[in-house]
Amino acid sequence: MKDKKGLYYYPFPQNKQIRTYVRESEGEILFRLWSKEDPGLWMEHGWVPYGAIKRAAGMFKRGSFDPDQAYDIRVAKALVEESG
Repeated sequence: MKDKKGLYYYPFPQNKQIRTYVRESEGEILFRLWSKEDPGLWMEHGWVPYGAIKRAAGMFKRGSFDPDQAYDIRVAKALVEESG
């Protein structure tokens, strides 16, 4: 999907209030979260390269947040390829 912010998908399909935006820059996939419930999230956190996400994912051992679901590289690549 696409809007004025760019390409996005719903990382948690049951919750349409959260979107993961994706783009490609210099051959690297970048991610950025948006939440209707937390408007400041978009401004507080910029575009994050996938490599940095994978390195940080080790900090999330258990809990409600799944970084592999929120930042799905397969979905991101498919969106970028389809748009290009």
